Amino acid sequence: MPKFPFMPREQKFFDLFDESAQNIIKAARLLKEMIDTWQFIDSRVAEITELEHDGDSITHQIISLLHRTFVTPFDREDIAMLAHTMDDVLDYIHSTADAMFIYKIAKPTQRAKELAGVIVQGAIEVEKAVSGLRHKNEFKNMLERCVEINRLENAADRIYRAAIGELFDSKADMAEIIKWREIYEHMETATDRCEDVADVIEGVALKNG
Repeated sequence: MPKFPFMPREQKFFDLFDESAQNIIKAARLLKEMIDTWQFIDSRVAEITELEHDGDSITHQIISLLHRTFVTPFDREDIAMLAHTMDDVLDYIHSTADAMFIYKIAKPTQRAKELAGVIVQGAIEVEKAVSGLRHKNEFKNMLERCVEINRLENAADRIYRAAIGELFDSKADMAEIIKWREIYEHMETATDRCEDVADVIEGVALKNG
């Protein structure tokens, strides 16, 4: 019986996941910088929009590669899910910035600044977790990153609840309440999607460790 050489697993997936994670960090930091300084809003929103387009392109490359690859580094379903959940994080960062611009927000709230900080921390932890996918000896550290992402999501949820409560306790008119409720929801959902990324990565680690 002839022997066939082992087909190497496609390493390009890891490069693309790393690129996606780094793109998320860039967008998260731009959002935080925009909210903290509240200057040059239009140009910063344009930069985040460009990063969101880059994220869509990376996701498309991953899915296209998935269709062309016979042997994948881990389950095909997990690769597709990871690509889409990472793209979702970026989408909600972009939605936050876009809503602030469209609604002509006068100035950010303290709660928005707090949520932006958590989004940056979540993006950093996502990048650390994703970078560990290449090596099985990193899976333990990767799982620790997932625990931290879950903790950050819980922190964001507490800030979000406090923000909504303060919003309805304030004397703001209904239009302002509607605007800020949507913005807060986008920000909290960005952290939810970070947790979704962590869930996929945890599943990969447990199935392949």
